[in-house]
Amino acid sequence: MSVPLMPVPAARLAPCALIPIYNHKRTIERTVQAVRAHGLPVIVVDDGSDAGTRAVLDALKENGDIQLLRLPHNQGKGAALVAGLLAARDAGHTHALQIDADGQHDTGDVPRFLAESRDHPHAMVCGRAVYDDSVPRARLYGRYLTHVCVWAETLSLAIDDSMCGYRLYPLDETCAEIARAPLPARMDFDTEIAVRLLWRGVPVRNLPTRVIYPEDGLSHFRMLHDNARITAMHTRLLLGMLPRAPRLLWRRLKRQAA
Repeated sequence: MSVPLMPVPAARLAPCALIPIYNHKRTIERTVQAVRAHGLPVIVVDDGSDAGTRAVLDALKENGDIQLLRLPHNQGKGAALVAGLLAARDAGHTHALQIDADGQHDTGDVPRFLAESRDHPHAMVCGRAVYDDSVPRARLYGRYLTHVCVWAETLSLAIDDSMCGYRLYPLDETCAEIARAPLPARMDFDTEIAVRLLWRGVPVRNLPTRVIYPEDGLSHFRMLHDNARITAMHTRLLLGMLPRAPRLLWRRLKRQAA
């Protein structure tokens, strides 16, 4: 369903950073401080981390560096983000900048995301990952396949990169979509919420941003299980696109005519 978007006065913009975490104790403090250096309050969602990570988060909370939200057990990145997005909205924030806890995202781009949001307050601002030589080749091929699927699911090239976990959400529209239908609890969240927000009529802005894969980085991607979930998600989204196709095509024609 497409929804009307009301003007948001710049003075009312109240963004925060949202960081889901699961056992990234070595990188979380550095990530938090780098984000806070840009003046953003930080919400961290602990997705059932181990004792060492919990201790680091407790220290950050005690120092007043973060608002900490804890899930009782590991539920997946998507579940952590849903909890964090709703908490951010309830805390009075208008936008949430999602960033990973493992240090792979360039926090120097935080001002660029915020500036894009000020200029386009109703838009989802998606990072488009620009990789160095540290990225595994197989990961690049898999991402491109997902890009093609998303272009088919949206009948649009509007989303450059649906898998990049560095993006800024307008919270009213995002939380309304969360309330409308359940979202995936794990790695497939990023792609599905991007597609569904575009279906909803939320504008998309794309920003190229540098992404690295640290040599000692901790990945929670499970090759067989998560790839199966992603395949099921694309099947579901392709089927969901079919009844929306006339509206999506009409919207595209109106943009081209404008």
